[in-house]
Amino acid sequence: MRFGDTPIDEASGAILAHSWRANGINFAKGRILSDDDVARLKALGVPTVIAARLDPDDLHEDEAAATIAKALAGEGIEVTAPFTGRCNHFAREAGLAMIDPRRIDELNELDEAVTVATLQPFARVTPRQMVATVKVIPYAAPRAAVSRAVELAKTANRPLVSVAPFKPMRAGLVQTRLPGTRDKVLDKAVGTTGKRLTSLGSTLMGERRCAHDAMAIAASLAELKRDGCDLFLVAGASAIVDRQDVVPSGIVQAGGKVTHFGLPVDPGNLLLTGELDGKPVLGLPGCAKSPKYNGFDMVLERLAAGLPVGRAELVRMGAGGLLAEISTRPQPRDEGDGEEAGPQQAPRVAIVILAAGRSTRMGGPNKLLAEVDRQPLVVHAVRAALNSQAVDVVVVLGHMAEEVRAAIEQAIPAKSRLRFVINPNFAAGISTSVRTGIGALGAHIDAAAVQLGDMPAINAPLLDRLLAAFNPVEGRSICVPTVRGKRGNPVLWDRRFFAEMANLSGDSGAKHLIGEHADLVCEVEVGSEAALIDIDTPEALVAFRAEGAVPNSP
Repeated sequence: MRFGDTPIDEASGAILAHSWRANGINFAKGRILSDDDVARLKALGVPTVIAARLDPDDLHEDEAAATIAKALAGEGIEVTAPFTGRCNHFAREAGLAMIDPRRIDELNELDEAVTVATLQPFARVTPRQMVATVKVIPYAAPRAAVSRAVELAKTANRPLVSVAPFKPMRAGLVQTRLPGTRDKVLDKAVGTTGKRLTSLGSTLMGERRCAHDAMAIAASLAELKRDGCDLFLVAGASAIVDRQDVVPSGIVQAGGKVTHFGLPVDPGNLLLTGELDGKPVLGLPGCAKSPKYNGFDMVLERLAAGLPVGRAELVRMGAGGLLAEISTRPQPRDEGDGEEAGPQQAPRVAIVILAAGRSTRMGGPNKLLAEVDRQPLVVHAVRAALNSQAVDVVVVLGHMAEEVRAAIEQAIPAKSRLRFVINPNFAAGISTSVRTGIGALGAHIDAAAVQLGDMPAINAPLLDRLLAAFNPVEGRSICVPTVRGKRGNPVLWDRRFFAEMANLSGDSGAKHLIGEHADLVCEVEVGSEAALIDIDTPEALVAFRAEGAVPNSP
């Protein structure tokens, strides 16, 4: 292709490179100049125009784009007419975009005149959604490059761009119970699962609830099999942690087999796949209860599209498997969920240290100022919090506020993460200090651990273990440390509970919320007595001092 200043006498049939608007003439760029166009320009005294003239070895941009687009398109793709060197691929129906990224890369390497852009492989698409676009960059492409692109599209016996449409499935869901499992939690899971299936053109035919026991699971699966289900979902009351765990054992006892356990997708790692009478069965991860997009959705979409989900396919989900919720992705959502999409980030956790109490059980002195290992009790609590990965540390003061603050500031140099707030109603009970501390947190905080100022054995590693356990998407919204099964402190709370904590009253703190939200509680075994030791009495102080130094870094 010859491009540049073109004598007006040679411009007939050339492609105008830049728009011409003057003296009553309005020619858009890309116009193929006719004899009449040239005559009008000559009449104005125009000596040259910037234009492109095709050689015999060139193919006009529209013809080149249409030729390549047609060669790339497979099943489920509708190709638009070309315009300005662009030709688009649209999905005919809902399904998954099937893209061959290796060959797309090869095609884009052929010649700079030819480009193809596509969605990510296995992206979920809706009818009439654009899947790919072919764009010829200049006004023409070399015929040889177009021919090579067409030949490349014919290799491998599969198209470069196609759509695997969703096919209706009839799913059955088994949910297991443990003591304390609440019906409303199971009801919510039914609703969320039903919405997921409906969005794929499938239905939830039936649900069974049974004990968290392999034989009970097997019996429930047998019932769903008789009902004609062609997809089986098993949501355990406790997460699957091994191929020999309760849920996979139930699948095997029902006559099925486990094909793969584990998924390189987060959230969704603990997903199990198997077969029952030749039909797929999935052991669901905890995040399947959430409407947020997760690994369960990725596998479910492929099943609905009739694609294989064997070990080979599952282990290749890792690239791109660190999920962010995408606002444009069709997905079931809770009504009123206004969370914005974004990449996963480390949660921003604050620690609220309660240091406002009157120490009535100590019989007089303020226990927070009592020394252990040559430092006041409250200093150990603050130092542990500051040495942790928390982004903000708020100390709630009340009784002897000036003395307590002075003790902390004398022992610990000023830290940007350390703040003090005053609870003027500290005498009304611990709930007022919780309210004060939570109320002092900024809108950027995702969660807060409520730490007692009289627990000197709490250290930074224990706090960081709580922070690491926190994952609301996986159902871990309240993290409670345990010692040999006994619950202790501090407790970490997701931001969703801040409003309820702001309405606490009395001297019981927020413990009742743990019972009310049992399905969102994660028990974190800490392996030491630290989470159970608080200093309330002179006897407790003497006993603790006798044990030796506090395990906090200086």
